[in-house]
Amino acid sequence: MTELVRQALCMQFTKQFISGLRERTRISWARVASHLLMTIVSAAVPAAAQAASNRIELRWSELAPVIVNHKVKAVLPGGTEIQGSVVAVREDALVLNVKKTSDRKGYSTGQNVIPRASLSTLQIDDFHGAGGRTIGVIVGALGGLILGGDLVAHTANAEAAAVSSFLGISTASAIAGYYAGRTRDHNVTTIKIVPER
Repeated sequence: MTELVRQALCMQFTKQFISGLRERTRISWARVASHLLMTIVSAAVPAAAQAASNRIELRWSELAPVIVNHKVKAVLPGGTEIQGSVVAVREDALVLNVKKTSDRKGYSTGQNVIPRASLSTLQIDDFHGAGGRTIGVIVGALGGLILGGDLVAHTANAEAAAVSSFLGISTASAIAGYYAGRTRDHNVTTIKIVPER
């Protein structure tokens, strides 16, 4: 009888130990997935702060090599906001192919000449490579696969619900990774135009 009790206790201990291992494994996978997703989110915050702090001062004569063929945004003295691609920098004006404007009567879409006197600051929007977007999609998809797989394995009872949950979490994570990476690739430079010496 003692031998049977000992075997039963040993089997019960083994089952509890294995179930505890499963529980610990499940928690660690969830932690790994949440850490990956938090990495994506935290990567976007420094990039936004870095983009906001990218400011330079240039003279009018130094503008051409920096802004020609780039998308710029300017706010004119009357409060009109215009966006477009710089075609040329003349001595007295900026030639801009306007794509967006808040005053269609004053500055219609298409090529416009913006007087030099009405410009004090410009913003350049640039994308530098696709590294952040690529890494964001990969990390987001992997995090979504791990998190979705773990969630489905331990909570879903029906196959249809499990598959749709898994696909939804994986897709949403990949999309979130793309946008976090896009923020990382996006660079906004503010140019303050200073007087000539």
